[in-house]
Amino acid sequence: VQLQASGGGLVQPGGSLRLSCSASGNIFSFNAMSWYRQPPGKERELVAAFPSVGNIRYAESVKGRFTITRDDAKNTVYLQMDSLKPEDTAVYFCNVDVLVGPTYQDSYYQTVWGQGTQVTVSS
Repeated sequence: VQLQASGGGLVQPGGSLRLSCSASGNIFSFNAMSWYRQPPGKERELVAAFPSVGNIRYAESVKGRFTITRDDAKNTVYLQMDSLKPEDTAVYFCNVDVLVGPTYQDSYYQTVWGQGTQVTVSS
């Protein structure tokens, strides 16, 4: 399975960006889909997620500004980021937990990370 993330860039404070992450491969289903970010000099942190169990999760710092959505028909997860702040500057990574395999009978869960896309919020 491969993940291709896109949509990052440079945006002014208060602006918006939409990140996309598309998965390719012999995928039967998604167990979880998430977005993480790693600010400069800091550890990677969870931003938003469709967990395997329960409701959508958001980091407190992005609640009300970011929205995670998914299109299973396209094997894609999105992150709509509005009212961006300089502190949102980071490399954003998608992460999926997928059921894959040559056949459904031989399937197994695999955790995959995307390559990361840079988001810079600056005037």
